Amino acid sequence: MIDNITHTGEPDAQKNPADLQELNRIFWDAGLDAIVKGYVFHPAVAVFRCLVCGKRYEKGIIYDVNGLMCDAEKALKLHIDKEHGSLFQYLIGFDKKLTGLSEQQKNILTCMYEGLNDRETAEKLTIGSISTVRNHRYQVREKEKQATIFLALMRLLKIKNKGNDDFITIHKGATMIDSRYAITDEEREKFLNRYFPDGLDGALSEFPKKEKRKLVILNHIIKRFELNRKYTEKEVNDILIRIYTDYVTIRRYLIEYGFMERYRDCSYYWVKV
Repeated sequence: MIDNITHTGEPDAQKNPADLQELNRIFWDAGLDAIVKGYVFHPAVAVFRCLVCGKRYEKGIIYDVNGLMCDAEKALKLHIDKEHGSLFQYLIGFDKKLTGLSEQQKNILTCMYEGLNDRETAEKLTIGSISTVRNHRYQVREKEKQATIFLALMRLLKIKNKGNDDFITIHKGATMIDSRYAITDEEREKFLNRYFPDGLDGALSEFPKKEKRKLVILNHIIKRFELNRKYTEKEVNDILIRIYTDYVTIRRYLIEYGFMERYRDCSYYWVKV
């Protein structure tokens, strides 16, 4: 039974704070069906969770969304439509190392999503011939079959090994995904203890040069920022200078490695989700 409780507007995600690592973990653990919908349901706490930004909607509560009274799941669907638009566009915007797709393949899939036929696709992408478009479509269909088998194999592997995986979670905004992410949880703890000698909430002793260590440090520093909030450059600097004197370098790497995004004029920064 739904409780007779009404919330005005959308819930404040910061009432249920989440950091980027948690959101990334939830995303990668969600499974194919949940990723397609854009949200996941946590039955233990009766909460629906947006996989893009982490907003939560409690089952059993009625939400007022622009005058429309909705249950939690409906309110979350409206939130996704309003704030994030097409999940297709969100996912296809991921780095090639995450999608495994070339730019041409992304363009072909986008045209397919838009319902364009082969002739219209050829004209839009200036490919030149309809047969070339058909060949691209055939290739992505074959890629789908390969992905299906691979997902089945990985599912069986997880069942066999009871889901054990001691590697850190890759953040969705990652711009360079390779062996530098082959970091175990044990290594992560060792690096953090070394570079934050006064505790994880303290200052950074030095900024490492080695890539793996750099990623671990940045992955930890981003936790000092809230999701779904825009920061001025001064606010970013004020947070970072308490961590490390060379805050400009830290800020640059947070952008370069895809932990944060900013406007071209550097007026606002935010955590990349």
